[in-house]
Amino acid sequence: MYHKKILCVVGTRPEAIKMAPVILALQNQSWAKVRVLATAQHRQMLDQVLHFFDIEADIDLNIMRPNQSLTTLTGRMLLDLDEVLLAEKPDVVLVQGDTTTVLTVSLACFYHRIPIGHVEAGLRTWDMQNPFPEEANRVLTGRLAQWHFAPTEGSRQNLLNEGIADSNIIVTGNTVIDALLMTAKRELDLGIDLAPHKRLVLITSHRRENFGAPFEAICRALKTLAETNPHDQFLYPVHPNPNVKHTAHAILGSLSNMHLCEPLDYAPFVAAMQRAYFIISDSGGVQEEAPALGKPVLVLREETERPEAVEQGVVKLVGASYQRIVQEAQTLLDDPAAYAAMARGISPYGDGLAAQRIVDVLAEYFSVTSHLNATAETDQKLSIPELSPCV
Repeated sequence: MYHKKILCVVGTRPEAIKMAPVILALQNQSWAKVRVLATAQHRQMLDQVLHFFDIEADIDLNIMRPNQSLTTLTGRMLLDLDEVLLAEKPDVVLVQGDTTTVLTVSLACFYHRIPIGHVEAGLRTWDMQNPFPEEANRVLTGRLAQWHFAPTEGSRQNLLNEGIADSNIIVTGNTVIDALLMTAKRELDLGIDLAPHKRLVLITSHRRENFGAPFEAICRALKTLAETNPHDQFLYPVHPNPNVKHTAHAILGSLSNMHLCEPLDYAPFVAAMQRAYFIISDSGGVQEEAPALGKPVLVLREETERPEAVEQGVVKLVGASYQRIVQEAQTLLDDPAAYAAMARGISPYGDGLAAQRIVDVLAEYFSVTSHLNATAETDQKLSIPELSPCV
């Protein structure tokens, strides 16, 4: 039997988390020869996720350099990918999300006439500058991809509005929920000594559009919250980018109940989400994961390409506004009813079967039979059930 060569590309930690269930599902297919390409747009954070899921990169571009511009990163990666695609000759390439890796791989595959499957397709803010450059990356990838694996019906509608053929859009749910449910079943160790009887507020903030004055406002709001609530504890794994690290430590480093630490590996971070009372974050993945764990999220952005959780009332946008961050966080700390309204344990983004649905589509394309068939009893308009919180 001729094995179909499928090249799965990951560049950053979120890509690795969300692509891992797809890679593992494909590795269980007798017809698939899976090759994993790591661009290493994030080096250390990417490696630890691949290790956690027991995935090895077959090809490693090790592309990242200190302080390189997006133009330099894109240009170097495009040249390296040209050589990889000529040598590998994959039948299909899968990319995930909205990073520079995704856009560059999609463009290189288009030049080589290799079909592209876009995992987590159709997310839109309709503002090319926010988030930057991710909105442009996913819009442009959407013009190049053959299969659009949309996480929600809303994402499908976005793609239809852009003129993508309905037959090329498959609503799968988001693979991040596959990864989360796989991980939450394990015994997880946070690895940080926190007071077990105190409430924990988990914080992440690293997005490029918040650098400078907006991030300073965020940190001042966090300082006010820590000082106003001395009996609560705050955990902030600080991103290594100097634009984040220097400001965070300067403003927050002296607070006794503010625990600043290095970025957490994936498993400890899931443990931190499980342990948290609520989360303050600008992460897209956290907006998807935390609702399934029953954790309210205050999002440090003015817009989100993941509106479903906002519409369900379990995620709230607060931007980089000092006043709004303090007000909404204090409400969650002080008002049990407001907290309960957001801590409902729903999952608008998936049911844990997204990866298998993607495998089924590829199996149909290659006219082979997948070992499991997640689409046999579900139509294209996937209905995502409510999930019990994984606590």
